[in-house]
Amino acid sequence: MTISKQRIEQLFSGISGKRIAVIGDVMIDRYIWGNVSRISPEAPVPVVEVESESTRLGGAANVAHNIASLGAQTLLIGVAGDDASGREMIKILAEQHAASTGIIIDPTRPTTVKTRVIAHSQHVVRIDSEEKKDVDISIQKKIVAVLQNSIDAIDGIIIEDYNKGVIVKDLIYAAIDLARKHNKVITVDPKFNNFFEYKNVSVFKPNIKETEEALGKKLRTEEDVLAAGRSLLEKLNVENVLVTRSEKGMNLFEKNGSVTHIPTRARDVADVSGAGDTVIATLTAMLTAGASVREAAILAKMAGGIVVGEVGIVPIRPEQLLAETESM
Repeated sequence: MTISKQRIEQLFSGISGKRIAVIGDVMIDRYIWGNVSRISPEAPVPVVEVESESTRLGGAANVAHNIASLGAQTLLIGVAGDDASGREMIKILAEQHAASTGIIIDPTRPTTVKTRVIAHSQHVVRIDSEEKKDVDISIQKKIVAVLQNSIDAIDGIIIEDYNKGVIVKDLIYAAIDLARKHNKVITVDPKFNNFFEYKNVSVFKPNIKETEEALGKKLRTEEDVLAAGRSLLEKLNVENVLVTRSEKGMNLFEKNGSVTHIPTRARDVADVSGAGDTVIATLTAMLTAGASVREAAILAKMAGGIVVGEVGIVPIRPEQLLAETESM
């Protein structure tokens, strides 16, 4: 399936003015960049000589960053700690023109921070600082209230679940119920804990590993993948299932029975971090702009393929995606 340049430009024009709420586990991604020239005499580990450090938005915050980069407005709804990392996140969101009014401050838990040490464009180690227990019921109610108060002003909702404790069952049910009642696009990037709770959404987007874990079996053949996608459509009663398969592309399963394989383009992969965030953001932005689910999936796959070519988490930029589509 191809998409004309005129159609792509029409969709990008349609994104402007749209507003998308992102609900999920927000985090900070810190990067320590350096070089390795020797092994430590204290243990058989590399010694990284630090050259620079940087901080970027991660998790659901990276999804919101991608949406803002594509030209839509975004409302990020999540939980941060009453700490320096939480304040830094809000500062970065402001710099990226992404609204942080939906960030709930919880002094009982830290802001999730992933620190990656990178030398010679290769990951050496990742250090996670986080609290994974479910957020308190009072915090859950505040999150739902933000969504309820904003529902008339938004065009779509993304649930971004990283199993860090923000996305709990009652919140899932409340978000989906609001979306259905108000006829809003709602898409989901799931994880294992709540995998089968996302019923009746617009698009359910697991990756192949998550699908295998949830179904309890390896998907070794194309027939296995087709059976799994159809099974998820039935179990969840969703409109569409989009299974991402890394270098094997994507499979889109539609409720009408159609199945579309979207292949990936050969390219050098530098870093897969954040690619899933870019895919769900692009997919949802395009759907709110009026794209068919196939058009949205194709453009989302292209966007994900672009960002894996860069080291570290980066958002997709419209000019990159437009340039990529010109070679279709």
